[in-house]
Amino acid sequence: MLTLHLQPGARATQVVGPYADALKIQVQSAPIEGQANASLVKFLAQAFQVPTSQVVLKQGSRSRRKVVEIYASAIVPDALWASV
Repeated sequence: MLTLHLQPGARATQVVGPYADALKIQVQSAPIEGQANASLVKFLAQAFQVPTSQVVLKQGSRSRRKVVEIYASAIVPDALWASV
């Protein structure tokens, strides 16, 4: 499970770095009608090389703080921390 802090409306979708006890990720999409959440799921699916159906938003669908679970990935979640 990953604890994330999402910043919608950024210039680019990217991992920024630590934010309190979470990992901060910026997404280009606006926080309108789930667009930012969809962009986050797509970004994580690409980063972990899994289909989007294997990236599940467990908590925080309407907040910046999110808990995400990624199923059956050969890449460990700590790989995102290492990319910063």
